[in-house]
Amino acid sequence: MGQPDERKSTETIASETIAAAISGDRSALRSIYQATSDRVFRLMVRMVGQQDADDLTQQTFVRAFTKLDQFSGESKFETWLYRLATNEALQHLRREKHRRTEELVVEPTADQTDHIEQDERVAMVRQALDQLDPELRSIFTLKEESGLSYQEIAQTLDIPEGTVGSRLNRARRELRRLIDGSRE
Repeated sequence: MGQPDERKSTETIASETIAAAISGDRSALRSIYQATSDRVFRLMVRMVGQQDADDLTQQTFVRAFTKLDQFSGESKFETWLYRLATNEALQHLRREKHRRTEELVVEPTADQTDHIEQDERVAMVRQALDQLDPELRSIFTLKEESGLSYQEIAQTLDIPEGTVGSRLNRARRELRRLIDGSRE
């Protein structure tokens, strides 16, 4: 069932579609949005949380569509879009400097313990991600959630490929430390 979505999430936007969108073709803009909005939204959820992800996804597309003529074609369109989305998320985090409150844990009923334990693990990882430095979180999210290569992440964040690797390792170490610390 999840297979069609998997394929759709890795398809690349055709240069003809981008050219049509630049010239004002609304159906091309709609195609770009439909092909990429789920990925941008997932990135935003990981970067800023569920509460702000929808608004920031919309802001990203408004910015992308107004700056579409600035897309040079030197990288994949998706890489350019991820850069805009990541910058939008980082700007939001800098502006807000907020800490979200911890999620409440509901007492389990008899048959829900496996499901609750899985939910608790997911919440623990999510909480650890929330505590991670935004720069490290963006690299981790782009790699693990969006499946970008080191080269694509480097292009997206405008940093050297080697820096991507070292920051990704640091993000993973920090996540392990945060998760192990919350179990104690």
